[in-house]
Amino acid sequence: MPSNKQEYQNNLLHRIKSINKPIALMEVCGTHTMAIAKSGLRELVPADLRLLSGPGCPVCVTSQSDIDSMINLVRDNSLILATFGDMIRVPGSSSSLQLERSQGADVRIVYSPLDALELARRNPGREVVFLGIGFETTTPAVAATMLMAEQENLDNFSLLSFHKTVPPALELICNDPELSIDGLICPGHVAAVTGIAPFAELAAKHDLPCVITGFETLDIIEGIVMLLDQIDNQEAQAQIQYQRIVKPEGNPTARQISAQVFEAASSPWRGLGVLEHSGLKLRSHLAKWDAKLKFDLSPVEEIAIKGCACGAILTAKSIPTDCALFARACTPNNPIGPCMVSQEGACSAYYRFQSYK
Repeated sequence: MPSNKQEYQNNLLHRIKSINKPIALMEVCGTHTMAIAKSGLRELVPADLRLLSGPGCPVCVTSQSDIDSMINLVRDNSLILATFGDMIRVPGSSSSLQLERSQGADVRIVYSPLDALELARRNPGREVVFLGIGFETTTPAVAATMLMAEQENLDNFSLLSFHKTVPPALELICNDPELSIDGLICPGHVAAVTGIAPFAELAAKHDLPCVITGFETLDIIEGIVMLLDQIDNQEAQAQIQYQRIVKPEGNPTARQISAQVFEAASSPWRGLGVLEHSGLKLRSHLAKWDAKLKFDLSPVEEIAIKGCACGAILTAKSIPTDCALFARACTPNNPIGPCMVSQEGACSAYYRFQSYK
């Protein structure tokens, strides 16, 4: 890299602007989507280069049926539901956790699963349910928390697991005949746990260039150039741009603790349907801490939000401005779909950083 960082970045942008054919890249991760919007990168790259959002926002891909299920759960006012902040405003088919809280439900925002565990310790006479949302990045911390609950035999604590894994969703997208993606900007946080193997398999199977990329503007620009070089050279492999964080082997310890606590299960995704082996449920020896079993939660019918294009946006079939509700009926102050709620949501990114103007 030249000593002048700005000069190096300008050289990379010049390389990007030299493309002479239409190219579509999917940024899988919601953090990439937000970083691209915040930096104005979509406005800097040529029109022939399309940067499309993927299913990498865990709040956004949580199905409508799962949201309604958690809302039904908190209507039992005897329990405490602990959740990360983004989930509280996501609309269900007829309510939200925020609305239920205003009507008396005990819904509390926490910043880690350990906060939820502490709530259970401090409230021994009440059930505390932690709402587990996230991909491979967050599951090791939740797994460690569940082992602590088991060690303490904390009977009033349980987990409502809506955790998901990224590779099955990418596999489905790669098999979608309606999509034409030339390369994937792959999630650095997920790969820090999984390593390069899942993305290498994807690249080889689908002849699709993949680059695991960091989240600074320069990281993303470098990742795009690496993808363009593969496309020009008619190569398809998984590469790591984010080498300061991601190792080829990932984090075996994190994977081991997750595997000790969780096993694969089918899971519904917004926009993708039910995907086999894409969710995570507690293993049988931890079943007493599984909120779905503990509270006998029945499956809830999937009721789509009328007019909302979040499902199509998460699968790169639409962009936020294609949605008739975007910036009209649906805004951050009045979100109709989860992509406008989450800090990693594509609609929120477009709206906040004016990519639509």
